[in-house]
Amino acid sequence: MAAVRVEEVLAAAEEQEAEKRRSITVEKELELEFDLGNLLALDRNPPPAAGLRGAGPRREALLRALARDNTQLLVARLWELPAERAGGAGGPVVARLPEPAFRLPREKPPPRPRPPTRWEQFARLKGIRRRKKTSLVWDEQAKEWRRRWGYRRAGGDPARAWLAEVPEGADPEEDQFARLRREKRERVARNELNRLRNLARAHRAGTAIPAAPLHPTGHQSREELGHVARVARVSTASLGRFQPRLPKESAEPPSRNGGRKRRFEPLLGNLADERSRQLQLLRDMGSKKPVLDITRAVNKQLRQEEAEAAANKGKKQSQRGKRGRRQQRPGRSGKKSGARRQQQQRPAGG
Repeated sequence: MAAVRVEEVLAAAEEQEAEKRRSITVEKELELEFDLGNLLALDRNPPPAAGLRGAGPRREALLRALARDNTQLLVARLWELPAERAGGAGGPVVARLPEPAFRLPREKPPPRPRPPTRWEQFARLKGIRRRKKTSLVWDEQAKEWRRRWGYRRAGGDPARAWLAEVPEGADPEEDQFARLRREKRERVARNELNRLRNLARAHRAGTAIPAAPLHPTGHQSREELGHVARVARVSTASLGRFQPRLPKESAEPPSRNGGRKRRFEPLLGNLADERSRQLQLLRDMGSKKPVLDITRAVNKQLRQEEAEAAANKGKKQSQRGKRGRRQQRPGRSGKKSGARRQQQQRPAGG
């Protein structure tokens, strides 16, 4: 076994120490320009032209060494910045970057500002400022904060007040409380009619997707949550094809009808089921009380009301047009035309 000299061991240790120091110490003839806000380092030192000629492993190694040295200088500058630990004492060390010095070009032009509307121009000309109203106001009667609009709003229901003001020009003998209750019933009926019209319009358009009602306290069943998630997924333009999937969810995107397909009864199947269906059909045909389809009845009523409204509107327009034509020729009355006709029929000697 050959004896190891002390000089060789010390030389190897010095080489290892120099190699470690060389990994973090980079010397450049010209100082690099740094933009720490953009994590950018500009090296103006010319690279060796002999090493970049041609393509080969030597050129690749030279470029890798150059990128590594510049990255080491950039990281050394980042460690000089003030740092702090994110998320407490055990968190990672985060450096505070300064403001960027270089303005990087945009991929696309900046968006154009939206032109002001006529109301915005008028408000700017008159000095009108938009003020956001709070949703809660103080109710003097209840002595508490209540909503400005909606259920249990401040001021309460006018129909339940102990005092009702008689409007100007109204009948003094009229019961104002009854009038307020009647107006409220009319508003409720009008809102319900509008709701039914919206449902009928959505049903005709074929875009109505029934949403499952959720319990307000959060006690939803698995079927309800699955139905709501399926409806929310297919509400996008791609019908949920590009939406991220939930854990334990099928890879196939759900359909609008919840995955249910049309099922046809077999031709040769259970005779008891077929007998019960035929008996139910005969029972419905022989029953004196017809089966009422609420949706169909509401749609029919709405169509009749729309047709009557259109017909009344057309009659009013036609009457207005006749009245207008009659008023356009006020000089040509029947009496004047008759006198002119008599004058033309009179003989010349007369």
